[in-house]
Amino acid sequence: MGAGEIVGLVGENGSGKSTLMKVLVGDLAADAGTVERTASFGYCPQVPVLYERLTCDEHLALFGAAYGLASGDLARSRAELYKELDFARFADSRVEELSGGTRSKLNLALAMLHDPELLCLDEPYAGFDWDTYQRFWELTARRRDAGASLMIISHFIADEDRFDRIYDLIDGRTALRR
Repeated sequence: MGAGEIVGLVGENGSGKSTLMKVLVGDLAADAGTVERTASFGYCPQVPVLYERLTCDEHLALFGAAYGLASGDLARSRAELYKELDFARFADSRVEELSGGTRSKLNLALAMLHDPELLCLDEPYAGFDWDTYQRFWELTARRRDAGASLMIISHFIADEDRFDRIYDLIDGRTALRR
């Protein structure tokens, strides 16, 4: 995948999309072959991995520390993501109080917090309302224009023109969609 590309990976339920993503980000060991990551990356899993008793702000602070962000960089990134994804009003809300869509926003924000060069997004807009879905595409376009690469996995892709390339996962192999 080249710099500044949005690449889609599409496949049926159970085709191995999420498994492939977990191998790519190092969450699962590959059965064969190797994966080489040369860029900083953010991973947005299909099922958010969040702590029910922490607030959105506490999550962002925890991940910011894990990424090694300076306090000023964390504050700037947090403010931008709250604005871009329109969920600042939930900054002090615990995850257990959040709707599924807001949990998805937090999940995405955690992956983007450190402004990675590569974003691996597994069903990132599941649970988004229409406005958030549009915000998501504006945000990804800005990231791509800044040179970041994005891999987006989905069951289906309705907006094919938003992608630079799309691959279908069929019988464990990827095929470039024409």
